[in-house]
Amino acid sequence: MNVIRMNGNNVELRTDKGSIIRTITDKAVSANLNSIGDLVVVTKIDGKVELRKDSGSIIRTITDKATDAKFNGTDIIVTKENGKMELRKENGSLIRTM
Repeated sequence: MNVIRMNGNNVELRTDKGSIIRTITDKAVSANLNSIGDLVVVTKIDGKVELRKDSGSIIRTITDKATDAKFNGTDIIVTKENGKMELRKENGSLIRTM
């Protein structure tokens, strides 16, 4: 299974032995790989949360004004700048705010 590594502001996809496969994107503060390993949720420096394929191509922007985002099963938990958390589907639609 592949893993995500933050190298400065770059998001890198690596093998479980550490070899680099590709750089997914730059200007990021955090990234998280889903359990299957085919999708990456990336939080950018400007606060945008992007859903990307493991090839690096962008699928969609989920939300903005965020500090972090992680997969929770097939859903995404987004921590917003105001401290609130949002549970969102992969398509970006809001399920609930916590």
